[in-house]
Amino acid sequence: MKVSELARHAGVTAETVRHYTREGLLRPERHPGNGYQLYDETDLERLRFIQRARTLGFGVAEIREILEHADQGDSPCPLVRDLLASRLPEIRARIQVLEALASRMEQALDAWADMPDGTPDGHSLCRLIESFPEPLENARKETSR
Repeated sequence: MKVSELARHAGVTAETVRHYTREGLLRPERHPGNGYQLYDETDLERLRFIQRARTLGFGVAEIREILEHADQGDSPCPLVRDLLASRLPEIRARIQVLEALASRMEQALDAWADMPDGTPDGHSLCRLIESFPEPLENARKETSR
């Protein structure tokens, strides 16, 4: 299969196939006559595996490491478990940060609902943002300087 055929079978773009090939995750053969990269069913299975791994949050470097274990005949499953176990707390922490941000944004929108628009006057850039209270951490840092 050529790049475009593999991409179509996997439901990705040809550029995605090229990217994973450049990253070494896919290893096509070269056609001796024209130099085209030729992929086979194994590459299609590998590409589908890569897609599944990406939906679980694995990065290219991690997928490369998983594939290297498998290519050497070693089970990558312990590595996969360890990677997810270490990543999950990070993801949960990021979710908390994003939920706090969403809450601040909702508070700002509520507070700004009835405020008139202003124009920069040399002392003020945007009254909406300037009227929003500083986070306590920043206020503490400023007063301790």
